[in-house]
Parts: sequence; structure tokens; C-alpha cells
Amino acid sequence: MGVYLNPGNRLFAEAIGSEIYVDKTELIEHTNKVLGTLQKFICISRPRRFGKSMAANMLAAYYGRGCDSSTLFASYKIAGYESYKKHLNQYNVIFLNVQNAFSRVETIEEMLQYIQREILDELKETYKGLIPEGEKFLSAALEKLYSKSEEKFIFIIDEWDCAFRSKEVQKEEQTRYLDFLRDLLKDKAYVALAYMTGILPIKKYGTHSALNMFDEYSMTSPKNFAEYIGFTEEEVKTLCENYRADFNTMKNWYDGYTFPKAAHVYNPKSVVDALRAGEFASYWSQTETYEALRKYIDANYDGLKEAIISMLAGNFYKVNTRTFQNDMTTFQKKDDILTLLIHLGYLAYDNKTASVYIPNAEIQEEFRNAVEGSNWTEVIDAIHQSEQLLQATWNMESETVAEMIDRVHMENTSILTYNDENSLSCVISLAYYNAINEYTKIREFPTGKGFTDIVYLPKEHSNKPAMLVELKYGKSAEGAIAQIKEKKYVGSLREYQGNLLLVGINYDKETKEHQCVIEKYTIKEK
Repeated sequence: MGVYLNPGNRLFAEAIGSEIYVDKTELIEHTNKVLGTLQKFICISRPRRFGKSMAANMLAAYYGRGCDSSTLFASYKIAGYESYKKHLNQYNVIFLNVQNAFSRVETIEEMLQYIQREILDELKETYKGLIPEGEKFLSAALEKLYSKSEEKFIFIIDEWDCAFRSKEVQKEEQTRYLDFLRDLLKDKAYVALAYMTGILPIKKYGTHSALNMFDEYSMTSPKNFAEYIGFTEEEVKTLCENYRADFNTMKNWYDGYTFPKAAHVYNPKSVVDALRAGEFASYWSQTETYEALRKYIDANYDGLKEAIISMLAGNFYKVNTRTFQNDMTTFQKKDDILTLLIHLGYLAYDNKTASVYIPNAEIQEEFRNAVEGSNWTEVIDAIHQSEQLLQATWNMESETVAEMIDRVHMENTSILTYNDENSLSCVISLAYYNAINEYTKIREFPTGKGFTDIVYLPKEHSNKPAMLVELKYGKSAEGAIAQIKEKKYVGSLREYQGNLLLVGINYDKETKEHQCVIEKYTIKEK
């Protein structure tokens, strides 16, 4: 076994020997299907601490020669597939952690020289006499080796994108790095499979990609690999049963990433940390400090503050992810920042609506920490006053509610464009920010009708009344209440039983003030 050539199965053995291990070995069946085909190039990107390296170590343990991994995999799902024994420990694996290599040198060029020198040394030791002693280029050495032995290799490249996450790396160096990977992998007979993983998708220069032979799977489009991004709902339910942890609380804290082929994906590191610690909390800050998030939300891009405030208030926000250049330095507009935050895991992406949102309570807390550490004083004040607004609403103090919403509106006019019911909804949601502690928020808004519903359903174990907030723009608060009654509690309240507050809020365009009417109802069993 070597460091780069066939590194063995020790790291995978450590993973499955840990207190908590969730079986993700069916990923191997996906890679087995494309071995030696035109689809043999796979690049999977996902946030830090979402299991990238664990998957890479698993593949190295499964495919690599020089070790016997049969006992490690025997009890896991992949062992039930027909392809399992055919490929088990049958390939030479070249395993490269680019971050480790980059940390040992100063420049990209030095890194590429270091990588080639180290791997060539191991190849020459293993294949004595088949590679010329003076050969300095890895791709040339592998071509010569293949011509003499038809030896094929599986390439596993972890943290492949680290060169695009550093401001110190110049564009010319990034291009040189991409050219190295292309020369090493593209159109090479010695490649049986190339599996790359990192945080960012493959770097683009305009519409061109130097590595266009790769099929990409990312946080915006993971396709068939969605269930391997993190823990699925069924996996988390099983863990909660084993640890006697409250599943609904776990869901509130760490769920929220949703994809067409995996409706609920959880942050795996945080789930494991919560179960081991016996405490629900934000474990994100232990891997990414809030300063990293604050750096991006403080960026002075037109409309970015409005987007962040809208999402802090629990709303979805439209985003164009196609302009993002897949690095952490080239930003042209707010959508590029928002797309980066998707890939970093700070935002989730709804493919159906092309919208972003804050996925769960853990990330909500990190956003709040970042905002409170910034100069967004108006937003911070609104968050701090939110608890008072909730108390006033529960006490049915209509005038106080209207006055407090006036204040939030006035203090945030420089950020929010206040000209329709959607803008009104954003201000109301921000004003009721702390409702996330007691409620699940559901927004229903018939387009162009001049009104919006925000439904607050009490979470399990909460003794607070449900709230249906009807918003009107340029109408009347009484009209909002009438609208609620006319609809007869359809939609999200159809199955609800118990106390309900009807909150009608209108914004008068002439006086620039809000009016509020609150009525109490009880929905009995139907």
C-alpha cells in the first residue's frame, strides 16, 4: 500500500467502526455502472462536513488493490448487488487529496510538481522497469505504462476545488491546474473511472469548461446522487429511534435540503453531533465560523440585503444560479453570492421554483449571528422586538401590533421596496421573526389578488394559538378579516383543530401606516 497508489482501507474501517455510521455503500453501485464507459467521469460537490471525504475513502477501500476489504463491506447494502464481487479490490487506485498537497507548497505550479513527483515515485517502485527513470510527467508515464501492460487506474480526487477557494490563486494558475487535470484524465485509455469531489462545481470560464467530460452533481442539481448528499429522512428516523431522540426537533434543526429525488436531506455531521452530545444546537459554527458567512452577506451587491432579509423572515427568494462562475472570488451580482451560499450549505435550493431559502433552525441561527455581527442595525432591532410583537398579538392588542409593524417598516425602507403585497409580507415576516421558535410558517399567496396569507401553525408541544395573518395592500384590515372568513379556513388550516387568531393587516398607501384587526376563533373537530 502507498500514500497515493492503493492507499488501502484503514480510513474506511475507522468510519464504519465509529459510534454512528450510516450505510451509504449503494453509491458504489452507481460508480460500478459507469466503470470503463463514456460516463466514467463523475464530479460530486457538496458542503464541508457533508461526507465528501468519507465517500472518497469508501471508494478507495472498495476498488483498491493491496488489501482485502471483503469483511468491511460484507454486512452493508452494496454486498447484495451482482456487481459487488466483480469489482471488489480489482483496480489500481490513485488517490489524491489536493488540499493536503496544496498545504505543503506555496503555488499551484509547485503543487503540480509535488503531486507528479510523489505519485511517480510510487508508480516506479511498483512497476519497476516499465516507466523511464527520467519521466517527470504523470500522464506520459501512465500512457507508457498502459502501452506495455494495459494497466487501468481509478482516480479518486478529494478537495479537487481548493485552488478555486483561495483569493491568493491567480486565474492563470487556476487555468494551469485545470489543464493539468484535463491532460491527466481526458481521452486517456488508462482511466477506468475518475471520481472528483469538492465544495464547488467545476470552474467555468465564460461558457467553456476545461473538464467538460465530467457529469456533475451539485447542491443545485444532484440528480441520482441526491440521497448521498446527506442523511435521508428514513435514516434520521432510525437514528432517532436508536438514540431515543425527538425526531420532530431533529427535523426542525437539521432538515431542509430538498431535491427532486430526495425530498428531505439532513446535515449529517450535525445530526451525528446532536445524537452523540444529546443536545440540539448549532454545530455548524464548529466547522465554519460566522465571520465567513458575514463576509458574504455584507457584500455591497444591489438587492442582496433585501434577499437576506426576506429569507430571514422565512420566505423563498428567486435566484439565477447559471451566472455563477464556480469560484469564491468572481462575483458580478447578488445571485452569484446566493449561489455560492447554496454550495456552501448556508442556503437550500428549490429546483421547482428556482428559489433559495434558509433550510433549518441551525442555519437560521448562523444567519442571525452573522447579521448581529454586521452593521444591519435596523434588522437587528426588528429581530429583538419580535418577541414583544408576538406577545402583543397573543394579547390581541391591535393598535400595538400596528405601531410595531409601522416601526419595522419605517426602519427598513432603505432596504425593502414597499410597493405590493409581497413586500408587505416580507416586513410582516421579519417583524414576526421569533415566531420560528413556536410555529411552522406557511405562506399562501394568490398572485395578483392584492392579499397574502401567512399561516403560523403551532409546533408540537406548543400551547400557543395558530395564527392566520391576512395581508392587504391599499385595502382595509376589516376587509382582510372578511377575506379570511370567506375562505373558510382552506389550505394549511384544513386539518387544524384548536384556538386560532385571525390577524388582518392593511397598509394604507396614502397615510403610509398599517391598520390591524385581531379576532379569536376556535376550530372544533369537523
